[in-house]
Amino acid sequence: GPAHLFRLAGKCFSFVESTYKYEFCPFHNVTQHEQTFRWNAYSGILGIWHEWEIDNNTFVGMWMREGDSCETKSRQTKVHLVCGKSNKLAYVSEPSTCVYSLTFETPLVCHPHSLLVYPTLTEALQRKWDEAEQLLYDELITEQGYKKNLKEIFEEAGLLKATEEKEVEKRSKKITLEFETVEKCSKEYKQLSEEMKKLRVLLGQRGIAYREISGE
Repeated sequence: GPAHLFRLAGKCFSFVESTYKYEFCPFHNVTQHEQTFRWNAYSGILGIWHEWEIDNNTFVGMWMREGDSCETKSRQTKVHLVCGKSNKLAYVSEPSTCVYSLTFETPLVCHPHSLLVYPTLTEALQRKWDEAEQLLYDELITEQGYKKNLKEIFEEAGLLKATEEKEVEKRSKKITLEFETVEKCSKEYKQLSEEMKKLRVLLGQRGIAYREISGE
């Protein structure tokens, strides 16, 4: 994401609404604490830092997902980033059961270009985006195809979480790569073993005692 927003990492901002205190820790989590003397007062996690919300190629918010369980699902929170004079949690609501909405004000997003996605990408991913733009301009892909390309770019950049199917695909690719690495490692090991034999012979010729190291 935008590098300048990482200044907020390691900090927490709170907001009190009625009997609840909400705490937002950017790039970490969102928690809720009931401010009562009840023996079973609620205190829990409303979401853990997960991915960005991207709209019109702009970062518009942060998704905190996989919080405490709530009926059949996990609690989750969308944090809206808006321009403000100081860093503060300004508003909290629960638009639907166990899905929360937080508004976070910060001067870090006041510049019109402060939340653009394109500048945060690597050169390789920017090239991919440029190619997708050109394909769209030449009418070689549809608007839907263009959006699919962008989603894949954002996933590759780690801004969005890939679907479960893609994660499985990535894991299987990783296993293949690891296997190739093991093959290479075996080859290197054989070469090293040969060198060790030669060194032992040389040491013997010079009358130097060779001490075996356990685990070798």
